[in-house]
Amino acid sequence: MSKNLTSRAEDYSKWYNELVVKADLAENSAVRGCMVIKPYGYAIWEKMQAELDRMFKETGHQNAYFPLFVPKSLFEAEEKNAEGFAKECAVVTHYRLQNDPDNAGKLRVDPEAKLEEELVVRPTSEAIIWNTYKGWIQSYRDLPILVNQWANVVRWEMRTRLFLRTAEFLWQEGHTAHATKEEAWEETKLINNVYAQFVENFMAIPVIQGLKTESERFAGAEETMCIEALMQDGKALQAGTSHFLGQNFAKAFDVKFTNKEGKLDYVWATSWGVSTRLMGALIMTHSDDKGLVLPPNLAPYQVVIVPIYRNEEQFAAVKQVADEIIGDLRERNISVKFDHRDTLRPGAKFAQHELQGVPLRIAIGPKDLEDNTVELARRDTMTKETVILDRINVVVEDLLEEIQESLFNKALAFRDSHITEVDDFEEFKKVLETKTGFISAHWDGTAETEQKIKELTKATIRCIPIDNKEESGKCVYSGNPSSQRVLFAKAY
Repeated sequence: MSKNLTSRAEDYSKWYNELVVKADLAENSAVRGCMVIKPYGYAIWEKMQAELDRMFKETGHQNAYFPLFVPKSLFEAEEKNAEGFAKECAVVTHYRLQNDPDNAGKLRVDPEAKLEEELVVRPTSEAIIWNTYKGWIQSYRDLPILVNQWANVVRWEMRTRLFLRTAEFLWQEGHTAHATKEEAWEETKLINNVYAQFVENFMAIPVIQGLKTESERFAGAEETMCIEALMQDGKALQAGTSHFLGQNFAKAFDVKFTNKEGKLDYVWATSWGVSTRLMGALIMTHSDDKGLVLPPNLAPYQVVIVPIYRNEEQFAAVKQVADEIIGDLRERNISVKFDHRDTLRPGAKFAQHELQGVPLRIAIGPKDLEDNTVELARRDTMTKETVILDRINVVVEDLLEEIQESLFNKALAFRDSHITEVDDFEEFKKVLETKTGFISAHWDGTAETEQKIKELTKATIRCIPIDNKEESGKCVYSGNPSSQRVLFAKAY
């Protein structure tokens, strides 16, 4: 299985595409640009969902659901938002099919069934949600509204790649309404921090929190916060965004409230989201030429037990011990799979579980039963050890914690070693092409310089780190004065 994978050094992009399919995460569908997320891939996404959902609810948010379709007049109400997404919109124009009179057995769009107003398939839900909020909000007593929805969205991409960029993808989108600017800004920061904690603690991926430049902001936002991660090929990936929308959507949809002083004012807003793109980040941060490497916190099952036997009597003896281990591990909230399929030999099972990134593998055979031991293999380091049966539960629990921490530290060391301070544009281009990673460089703050660097190098400003220190210098491209460094990188 893994032997058939293209190596990362040979062709990183091909390695990624092959791994997604061969590890049974997802596949291309009959609909161009859309994917089928397979059960193993969806199990990982469900773990992400569950943890994020818990974190959202712990910070006071509730789930709701809003329509997939947005009337065009609502969508275009906030001009910047509409303009920003216009080229990516799928649009419904008719509501009925009919038998094709010129082609027996086929259907056609009924020309008499044209909608009075076109419906946009949501690329994002601000428009339909803020039109709804208008009916929910009259007074400061109705605020804040802290709502999240788990949904699918459509952004009509021409060049797609499984998980990273597809025409339809799954995500969560939070949409909150507040009485004051300060409260909305605190919400924006809170959620960006929630995303950072989730990605670092759960996915074992180090991130940099920062602000987007004006040209990179969400369409319709006054500020966009983000978390940026670095993949093994030295490209950045935006792992999540949290947007301070100001009063833009409240003004577009005339959402006013009576404040504590009895005066009418427009509501302040935020929106925020992460998507199945995180699956791509997970794969590209940790995996190797043998296949997936999953952090224990995200693995559909953290331990797999493979029985080794020659006859039914041996299988029964191994299964009895395996059942005891499974019961003990599950009491410790460790997920276990007993792979007793009789259609595959043990070696083939080992190869599959390596490919699918299962953190720990236990092999038990008749000889192990005699010695009161089991063989324990780690996926991250590909090392094996013999463990006394009586200690297996403690050893597994400790190792899972160790693997989670080790994966984060490995990714952090790689990330930190690929942040390079640069003061000269020729060096900027050289580092970008040879070392890759984040480049920390001075920028004069103008959109013109930002665009020129992008045209010349394909590198964009990933973020202005929130912990940036003020530092006088000269812009790496223009030579004009600059007060701080920003992070550039090529990105997905």
